[in-house]
Amino acid sequence: MAHTRMRTLAPALTGPRGHGLSLVPWDAGSAADVETWLRGCLDPEFQRWNTPLRLITDVADARESLRARARDAAEGRSASFRITDGDSGAALGHIGLNEINQPLKLARVGYWVLPEARGRGVATRALLLVSRWAFEELGLHRLELGHAVGHEVSCRVAERCGYAYEGTMRGAMFEAGRHDAFRDAHLHARLAVDPEPAAPDGR
Repeated sequence: MAHTRMRTLAPALTGPRGHGLSLVPWDAGSAADVETWLRGCLDPEFQRWNTPLRLITDVADARESLRARARDAAEGRSASFRITDGDSGAALGHIGLNEINQPLKLARVGYWVLPEARGRGVATRALLLVSRWAFEELGLHRLELGHAVGHEVSCRVAERCGYAYEGTMRGAMFEAGRHDAFRDAHLHARLAVDPEPAAPDGR
């Protein structure tokens, strides 16, 4: 059953809800979604810690990036969600499962939060939510989370969500804004058999 779900991660997929959030698949046909994606990718804090393989600088780039994610989802390679407030529906950020490897039951998690939504536990709540969904609905066994060394906020989010620190990966990420230089990254991971941490809001 999990394998069937993995092969049908289409853009219309219903995302998980809980912890005061709804995770909604991004829609490349929505001008609002494209604008939110662009704003997130141009945020200086995002750019400080992340360098996409294809840089996103305008609306056309953002739309094509979302289209590529939709194609990957349709083929079971990823699942990308807009983090939204469970009550108002306001966009808060992004979280996704990337490089899904069904034979190994493995995926890598990535996320970012919009500037106005920071300091509210959004990343922690979204990571708890998507982790449970990945284990229970997709049948995955291991989720990995990597972040640049020095990104202490992301490190704390990982630890609060039960992602144990497993070591430093040398030269594993691009330097900020560069594709010709690398920096070290911390590796965190959580297994399906690990205990689930309590949500910060108790829900």
